Amino acid sequence: MKDLILLFSLVLVPTLAYTENLKTKLNFSNSTTHKRLKRDWIWNQMHILEEMSSPLPHYVGKIISSVRNKNAKYVLEGEHANTIFKVDEVTGDVYAFERLDREKKSEYELTALIIDKITNQRMEPPSRFIIKVHDINDNVPIFVQKVFNGSVPEMSSIGTSVTKVTAVDADDPTVTGHATVIYQVIEGENYFTVDESGVISTATANLDREAQTTYKIVVKAKDSLGNTGREGSTATVFITLLDINDNFPTFKKGSFHFRVPENIPIKGEVGRLEVVDIDEPQNRNTTYNLVRGYYRDTFKIITVPSTNEGIIKPQKPLNYEEIKEYKFNVEATDPTVIPRYYKPGGNKSIASITIEVLDVDEPPVFTQPLYIFKVEENNPQKNNPIGTVSARDPDAANRAIRYIPRISSPPGNHIKISDKGVVFLNQALDRETSAWYNITIRAVELADKNILSDKESQALIHIQVTDVNDNAPELTYPEEPRVCENAEPGQVVTRISATDKDEMLPGVYFKYSLDMEDSNFTLSDNHDNTANVTVKYGQFNRELAKTHFLTVMISDNGKPALTSTNTLAISICKCNERGEVTFCEASAKMVGVSIQALVAIFVCILTIIVITLLLFLRKRHKKDLNVLRNNVAEIHEQLVTYDEEGGGEMDTTSYDVSVLNSARKNTMKPPRLNLEPVLSPYAQIQKPTENGHSGTGEMEIMIEVKKDEADNDGDLLPYDTLHIYGYEGAESIAESLSSLESGSSDSDIDYDFLNDWGPRFKMLAELYGSEPTIDFVY
Repeated sequence: MKDLILLFSLVLVPTLAYTENLKTKLNFSNSTTHKRLKRDWIWNQMHILEEMSSPLPHYVGKIISSVRNKNAKYVLEGEHANTIFKVDEVTGDVYAFERLDREKKSEYELTALIIDKITNQRMEPPSRFIIKVHDINDNVPIFVQKVFNGSVPEMSSIGTSVTKVTAVDADDPTVTGHATVIYQVIEGENYFTVDESGVISTATANLDREAQTTYKIVVKAKDSLGNTGREGSTATVFITLLDINDNFPTFKKGSFHFRVPENIPIKGEVGRLEVVDIDEPQNRNTTYNLVRGYYRDTFKIITVPSTNEGIIKPQKPLNYEEIKEYKFNVEATDPTVIPRYYKPGGNKSIASITIEVLDVDEPPVFTQPLYIFKVEENNPQKNNPIGTVSARDPDAANRAIRYIPRISSPPGNHIKISDKGVVFLNQALDRETSAWYNITIRAVELADKNILSDKESQALIHIQVTDVNDNAPELTYPEEPRVCENAEPGQVVTRISATDKDEMLPGVYFKYSLDMEDSNFTLSDNHDNTANVTVKYGQFNRELAKTHFLTVMISDNGKPALTSTNTLAISICKCNERGEVTFCEASAKMVGVSIQALVAIFVCILTIIVITLLLFLRKRHKKDLNVLRNNVAEIHEQLVTYDEEGGGEMDTTSYDVSVLNSARKNTMKPPRLNLEPVLSPYAQIQKPTENGHSGTGEMEIMIEVKKDEADNDGDLLPYDTLHIYGYEGAESIAESLSSLESGSSDSDIDYDFLNDWGPRFKMLAELYGSEPTIDFVY
């Protein structure tokens, strides 16, 4: 049977139709023209089964050509020609020398040729043909991966898709049944199924994540025909159940006991309630509620989302003296649980709560946080209380309370409070200073031996000062009131008004009047607490008065009525015919100056006077010092310079300065020497001799004498005097041009008048006076 199938599937001999229409006989010996007959290759595809079990080679088919020549031979070219496929060059039979695998290569393309054995030339054009390998369903399906992963929400209905697996069969899919894959769950079939396309679905609706989180199933893929005798492949699928909110919270224990001090702040933490919810954190939404209405206004339970705990917080102050213990039940539930997933055991959990309140030493408590009292101004009421404050110790000890004023606005020691809380005034209050006095008071507990403890509380006292008529109205001065000197009677000069420091209640009325009725002005009431100043007779005389001072009396209608006296200055101005002011002195306003302002002004003036006096004394002192220094300088700091031409580089013997370097001698002050010539203010310096020294040695004697005078005169300031004596050298043709020799002139001028010119010309008077003296200070 197998051989029959093989023979049926092969085309043993492809038919080659060769048609000849011979119009002339072939004659190769002459040159007669002839035509070649057309030949065609007509091929059908060749076929062969893969993996044939018969001995090699396997017959594939036959190629035939219409060429009838003993020298012709068949040749194959193309894919695997002469390796896998070979042809009998004589008969044209094609053989396969290897077993073929369609899954590796399903067809081969070859070329058939007819060649002359002698000339090795083609005798016909080549012809291409294809050898197809037929599939025999020799492969099992293989999964594209060994492990698959999927997920599905827990408690999903039957048939809910989870994931998809895929296996591939290498056989020819065009052959019916060869590449068809069948899937089967071989492990975990009670929970999941798989269809022919590889989609895995739930097989039950009771997949509970809290019971089992992950499932491992094994899926097998096999050939639909199953005629290969080989087992299919398998793959592992891990399926994770996704959590849904299908469980209610339950308390970890049936009762909770807490102890808290009574002074716990409102919304402070009393304690925490713990529950267990086996759902994932994102599906935990526990709420806590008091089962009964008791204490719902006292406590509130807040859920902490991160931990699902319930924090008990007080909504109002706790008081040990009133309630020492609270007992109530709390239920925990989750309103977001899906109803169709309710499980046995109920949808809520209940626990009993006990809160024990602990006693603490609390500060005093005022009966009210704010006290308002009314007092009349200027009334000390030292013996009459203005009100009472009250505070008590809330503890069982009920200690005594002392009241102490703490802060006051305006600042001051305005009140005192007795041990019973009675409030008295220390001094009269002035409404014009402040209409309200706000005072913070302390209530302090007394500890043992009447010592103030650190337990205290505070309250506010507002004292409203009621008004009494204790201030007279005051004139509000208008801006520069003025009137023309030729004003007509009845002309309005200005409108005046008044202010009152007292409370301006509805019905307060001011009355205006003049102190003297013989004035050229009059007042008319406007009935709105203002009055007009009008001209009474007219025709003012600026020669008599440029400013009129009106004494205005202003009274109020209080009880008792008070009156003030005010002075209004009105300037009399020159006006033209149209009543326009052409010239007017500035009006003098009556400005009041307080005693404090006068004291401040006086202090400023006195300070300026003292500073001015100090500056003057300092300047005078500096001037005296300058005069003294100038006088001393005129005597002891003389710099005399003679611009005379020297002897040049060759003059090396003009002066002998060795005497300047002589040692200082401590001798007594010698008498003053009168050096020749008598009329010269300076000593004449003689030209040195040929050996470098003067003939008389006068310069040396003079320097030594003056040096000793300067060293031994303790009355003089330590100033040095520099005298420069110019002397022309011996080689100069022009000889000396110095004025030092002018003393021998025959001048008859009298220089005694220089003594009358003051200290600035004192030195000239001494130099050119009748009795010149020469002072040298070294």
